[in-house]
Amino acid sequence: MEYNNQPSLSVVICLFLVKGIQVLKIILLTHQKELTRPSNTGRWVKAVLEERALVIPWDRVNPNPELTQLIASAKVGLLFPELPAQPSLVVGSIDSAERIDTSIRLESDTFSNFDALVIIDSTWQEARKIYNRSPYLKQLKKVSIDSKVESIYQLRRNQLEGGLCTAECAAHILSQVGELESAESIMKCLKEQIAHKMQ
Repeated sequence: MEYNNQPSLSVVICLFLVKGIQVLKIILLTHQKELTRPSNTGRWVKAVLEERALVIPWDRVNPNPELTQLIASAKVGLLFPELPAQPSLVVGSIDSAERIDTSIRLESDTFSNFDALVIIDSTWQEARKIYNRSPYLKQLKKVSIDSKVESIYQLRRNQLEGGLCTAECAAHILSQVGELESAESIMKCLKEQIAHKMQ
């Protein structure tokens, strides 16, 4: 699936066999609005990884059967932000859909321990709603990126402090599993996008 001539940012789920070697696949679970946003960075993940990146538009009422089947049959993890030690994290309104229980346990598993990783491709506010309204995501093991990693992406307002955009998340994951060339290619596309926007 493509975004208006751009690769989409979706959930990251990875399971792929190349020459008999298991390779991490990324699934971008993407909010419908992301498919046409010029600020979307998930498209670079799809452009670089091609068939190894699966873009799935999120649907609250009708979860994607391919995604739910993959969750049921493979070792799938969910990339999840590190959360502060407080009862709940709230951004914007007090809508319960924007609250995330910070007692959620982050796994110590490394990215390479998974067949696939899901990345929610959306704004932070939308990501909270997607997570809270998708029971199948709550059952997944959650893994996080080291909070010391700093974002270069500043093209959106109201970003989570210490948060990374979709392309940065994917690049970090790929670098951690030894796929440095793919990680560098994604970051090169992102930097060009940022430079173009700043002109």
